[in-house]
Amino acid sequence: MMRLSDLTLKQKIGQMFMCGFDAVEANSHIERLIRENEIGGVIYFRRNLQNPAQVAALSNQLQQLASESTDIPLMISIDQEGGMVTRIEEGVSLMPGNMSLGAMNDLEAVYQTACVSGRELRAMGINVNFAPDVDVNNNPLNPVIGVRSYGEDPHAVADMGIAAVRGYEAAGVAATIKHFPGHGDTESDSHYSLPVVPHDLNRLNEIELVPFKKAIDQGVDIVMSAHVIFPALEQGDLPSTLSPKVIDGFLRKELGFQGVVCSDCMEMKAIADHFGFVDGTILAVEAGVDLILISHRYEYQVAGINALVEAVESGRISEERINESVERILTLKEKLKNQSNQSMITLEEVGMPEWKELASSIYEKSVTLVKNDGQVPLDVRERTLVIWSEVRTDTQIVEAIKQEETLGYFLKELKFDVEEVRLGLTPQDDTVTKLLDRAKAYKQVVFVTYNATFSEGQIRIAQELATSCKQFVVVAGRNPFDLMKFPEVQAYIAAYENRPLAMKAVARVLKGEIQAQGKLPVSITSDYSKGWSI
Repeated sequence: MMRLSDLTLKQKIGQMFMCGFDAVEANSHIERLIRENEIGGVIYFRRNLQNPAQVAALSNQLQQLASESTDIPLMISIDQEGGMVTRIEEGVSLMPGNMSLGAMNDLEAVYQTACVSGRELRAMGINVNFAPDVDVNNNPLNPVIGVRSYGEDPHAVADMGIAAVRGYEAAGVAATIKHFPGHGDTESDSHYSLPVVPHDLNRLNEIELVPFKKAIDQGVDIVMSAHVIFPALEQGDLPSTLSPKVIDGFLRKELGFQGVVCSDCMEMKAIADHFGFVDGTILAVEAGVDLILISHRYEYQVAGINALVEAVESGRISEERINESVERILTLKEKLKNQSNQSMITLEEVGMPEWKELASSIYEKSVTLVKNDGQVPLDVRERTLVIWSEVRTDTQIVEAIKQEETLGYFLKELKFDVEEVRLGLTPQDDTVTKLLDRAKAYKQVVFVTYNATFSEGQIRIAQELATSCKQFVVVAGRNPFDLMKFPEVQAYIAAYENRPLAMKAVARVLKGEIQAQGKLPVSITSDYSKGWSI
C-alpha cells in the first residue's frame, strides 16, 4: 500500500472523500471517481444491494479498480444499524435495532448482534459500518433518531454502544459512533433543516456527551459529526461538522480522539441550504473533518474534490492539514487490511439459521407490554381486523418497502381469522372515516402505528377506536412515544420496529404463547417511564 509521501496532492485529497453511486455494479460514475479522482471510500445504499453474492462481486470490482490506480484499498461503508435502518435485507441475518436491544438490556446480545452483522458485512467486502448510533434519545418529538437510539439513559447507551463497537471490531469492521456531539434532543431532522441543541455544557457533559466520551476512551475508529448547532460549544452559527471549536478544539484536543472524523452526508439540507455545498466541504476540512461523505450526485462529488484542491493551491488550507487527515485514513486502512482474515466467514455462511434464531430470541425478549386492561391476549376465536401503517415514500433514512410478513401475516399463521388493511403514514380524513366504518364489523382490532406522534390520521384512528372497540390493541411499530397522543387506549405494546421477526414476536404475545419481557428504555409519560413494563 502506498505511503503518504508517495501521494500527490490530488491523490491525498481523493482519499478524503467517500462517495455513493446508483448501480448494482461498477458504472461510469463510480469508475471515474476511483480512476480519475482516486477517492478513498464508497458508501452503499439499498440501490446498490441485491444479495450477498452480488454485493461481494461489486466490492471486489471496486477494490480492483482502486488497486489499478493508487494501490490503496477502499473503505467500503454502509449504514447497517439494524432494525429500521437496514440497507441490505436479502439473504442476510436481520438483526434488531438499537431500541429493541435497549428494551432487552443485555450487553452480550448487543455484542453478538454487532459481531454477526460485522462478519456478514465483511464477507460481502464491506469494512466500515456507520453504526452504532449512540445518540441519547430523550426527546419524544425527535423525528430522525427515535428507535435508532438505545434509549434515554446516557450510561446505558454508552455501555451498549461500546459493546456494539467491540462486536464490529471482532469481525474486522471499523465501527462509527454518531452523531457527535449528539442528535438525540432535536425536534427537526438535519436531512431537511439545521437543528439546534440549546443546552449548556454541564447538561451536555451529563447526557449527550457521555456515550461519545466512553467510546473514545475505548479506542473507537471513527466518529461521525452531526449537522447540528451546539451554542455551548460553538458561539457562532456553525453546525458541528463545520466548527473548528467542536471538531479540532473539543473532539480532538479536549476529548483526545485520534481516529478518523467523518462528516454526515454533505448533501443534507442542513449544510447545502445554509452554507452551500462547496463552501461547506472546505469549512468541514478547516474544522478538522478527515473524511467527507457525499452520498449521491457525481457533480457534487467532483466539485467538492476540486474545491479542496483549489483551497490548498490558493493557500487557504495548508497541505500539512491535508496530510494530518490522510495519515489517519491510511492508518485505519492499514488496520483494516491486517484484519481482513479476522473472523472471516464465507458467503455461504451469511444468513445462517442460528443467527436468525439469535435475532428471534432478542425480539421476543424486547417486546414491551406497556398497558393492558384485559385485551391481551386476544381471543383466537374472534375475527380480527389488523390495521397496518406502512412507509410508502422513501426518506433519506428509511426506504419504502412492501412488507409481506406483517403482523396480520403472523396472526394468520397462529390460526387467527384476520383481515388486514394497509394505510400510508398520513391517512386523510376520508380514508380514516371509511376505515372506522369498516372496523365496526369487528369486535377485535389491532392497530400497528408508525410514528403516530407525527400523524393526525393515525391519532384519530386510535382515539376513536379506543372508545368504540372494546378489544382494541395498539402496537407501536416504531417510536414508542405514540401513546402520548392517545392515552385513552387501554392496551398498548411497544415493538420498537415493524420488521418481520419483531411482528412475529408481537403475534406470539397477542396469542398468549409468550410473555412480553421488554422494559421501556425511554420515558413515554410520567406514568410510563424508563424501566416500565407490565
